[in-house]
Amino acid sequence: MFGFRVVEKLQKLGEDIKKSELKYHHKRVLVSKEFTFDAAHHLHEYEGKCKNLHGHTYKVIFGISGYVDDVGIMLDFGDIKKSWKKDIEPYLDHRYLNEMLPPMNTTAENMVVWIYEEMEKSLQKRSAHAKQSFQVEFVRLFETPTSYAEARREWMQ
Repeated sequence: MFGFRVVEKLQKLGEDIKKSELKYHHKRVLVSKEFTFDAAHHLHEYEGKCKNLHGHTYKVIFGISGYVDDVGIMLDFGDIKKSWKKDIEPYLDHRYLNEMLPPMNTTAENMVVWIYEEMEKSLQKRSAHAKQSFQVEFVRLFETPTSYAEARREWMQ
């Protein structure tokens, strides 16, 4: 039905599509972006391997929701990356987490809440500039490929 073809004419704004058609809907949507970082830590008051200094390659996934603007974009993926790179990653990547984070046991359960709070603060700053409202719906922090902790907006109230 739809075989391979070369696009011969690019769609032009104002001719083939109207500006008013760029925003397809008025519904809330969620976008997601993931990042990785490497860090070392150890746990206090824990009897097991993790009481010793060790490291992980962590993966963090953000779910952020809001309403699309007049061109159909809720939040540019590049803006999520800017928030991560500027406001969160410098405290985590290739760091000794026990000295970089607020006083806490550096469990995945504690860290995921800190990451959630930091992304929420960063997005509130962006929301003010963009005149849009974004909400962090969830943050999932993988400590290993098969083990993660999660913080969700409804739990953070």
